[in-house]
Amino acid sequence: MNERLTALLNHPRTQAVLTWIRQWRKELAVVLAMLLTMIGPFLLKPAQSTAPARYDRRLVIISPHHDRIREEFGQAFAAHWKQSTGQTLFIDWRVPGGTSEIAMLIKSEASAAFQQHWQSKLKQAWSPAVAQACLNPKAAPEDAARQAYLASNLTTGMDVFFGGGAYDFEQQAKAGTLVAGDGEKTGISGLTKKHPEWFGENGIPEKLSGEPFRDPQGRWCGACLSSSGIVFNRDVLRRIGIADDPDAWEDLADPRYYGQIALSDPGKSGSVTKALEMLIQQQMQIAIDRLKAVPNAKLTPEELEAEGVAAGWNEGLRLILRISANARYFTDFSTKIPLEVARGDAGAGMCIDFYGRSAEEDVRKADGTSRVGFIAPLGGTSISVDPIGMLRGAPDPEIATAFIEFVLGEHGQKLWSFRVGEAGGPRQHALRRLPVRRDLYTPENIPRMSDGKEAPFEKAQAFTYHSERTGAAFNAIRFLVRVICVDSHDELHDAWKRIIDNGMPERAITVLEDLTRVKYEAATGNIAKILAARDKAQETRLARELGDAFRNQFIRAGTIARRGS
Repeated sequence: MNERLTALLNHPRTQAVLTWIRQWRKELAVVLAMLLTMIGPFLLKPAQSTAPARYDRRLVIISPHHDRIREEFGQAFAAHWKQSTGQTLFIDWRVPGGTSEIAMLIKSEASAAFQQHWQSKLKQAWSPAVAQACLNPKAAPEDAARQAYLASNLTTGMDVFFGGGAYDFEQQAKAGTLVAGDGEKTGISGLTKKHPEWFGENGIPEKLSGEPFRDPQGRWCGACLSSSGIVFNRDVLRRIGIADDPDAWEDLADPRYYGQIALSDPGKSGSVTKALEMLIQQQMQIAIDRLKAVPNAKLTPEELEAEGVAAGWNEGLRLILRISANARYFTDFSTKIPLEVARGDAGAGMCIDFYGRSAEEDVRKADGTSRVGFIAPLGGTSISVDPIGMLRGAPDPEIATAFIEFVLGEHGQKLWSFRVGEAGGPRQHALRRLPVRRDLYTPENIPRMSDGKEAPFEKAQAFTYHSERTGAAFNAIRFLVRVICVDSHDELHDAWKRIIDNGMPERAITVLEDLTRVKYEAATGNIAKILAARDKAQETRLARELGDAFRNQFIRAGTIARRGS
């Protein structure tokens, strides 16, 4: 056997092949890598597809929800539809990323559909002005492109938008990509007529503590409650010398948290931007309350409000700056934060409530204790909603409406909140969300909920959301945090480390936290104006100018700290 092998290896043809391989080994490696890239998805494809081998109807849902929610609601609604109609339903989930990516995809699909309609059916010439106007709620009322889009039933190929934040759904509703339905049988407008008891102060209120819970025109509605907070790992905190669990946003700015904070890029997630907006609003209210307590103050109510809002804006951004300086990274995926914290790779992070509560449950011991905790800072976050709505031109509006009805109905509300094993609850995963319908919080249901004692409708009274304070600056918050904290994170992180190592010199801190360029007046004025214009050239120019200025500022602060002067 050895002789045959030796003879084969010494054969001239074998030697020629080996010589060729040695000469072209780099090229072969590249070709092999390309082949693996192409066939990888097929090799890694699950043994069973999520689509049934045969189905009667298909429901297309675009969603940022994680796999546990998609799995529980997908299986439950498909079973419900089968039992009700005898039909096999395929739920086609589209998950392009967070709400920002979803917004871009919907806009792209809607614009493409309208371009085809405008040119082929209406026989009109396409232009950048038409493309800008068709989805623009600020377009002139008489604009032909805008009116043509709103009068159409053009489809994006998707039925339902499920999950995100109220702000994102408001923007889609204003653009016209979300619709109320026919007012009789389809959409939320049809459900309002069919189930009037679901909507109102005893069911789903239109607003709560300043937060919108549903669209007055029925284009979207909250599906469950949501709040932001702090997920933390007790073992990590004790190791770095922090004895107490965090309970306020300010705790994350403590220098002892340096390199231990996990954050998400607000440019990728509307929920993260919402959390930062709440942090700023809390600082605004603190500043206003402080001004009110000044004896013999000669400010009118309007002046007091304006001064407090401006001061709170600056203090909120300063707090975000310090928390970002403590951050070890900014991830594109908010779901990564609780996983990192649970593993001990980070001490704490900002996340949505159910992500934090799920992480706490996943590592809970038999005695009920857990190294992971979650806290929604009282007075530092509002109770808002995670909405659902039907998209314009839904391919199957009947099933789209049935799914929305299922989610808002008793069965769906129990899926959100009940523990695994409870009648009507989830099959495999406790979703740790809270019902949006007030009438579901009954003495019978609360003991069956994972978090029934949270009493969200009562806690909502501790924080009142004032849209007039930060509503116009929502996109500015997202933009500024990305430019100042995310894009310039290396310089910020390094400067903060030097400041900590050199005893927190005040001069260096003052330079680091100089926010003169982005005061409230600028954020709600010129910056907001540039962002609203949707002129990418202007926006890029502004981002570059601010980014360069703050990077140089952070470098200077670090130099001052190192020199001790």
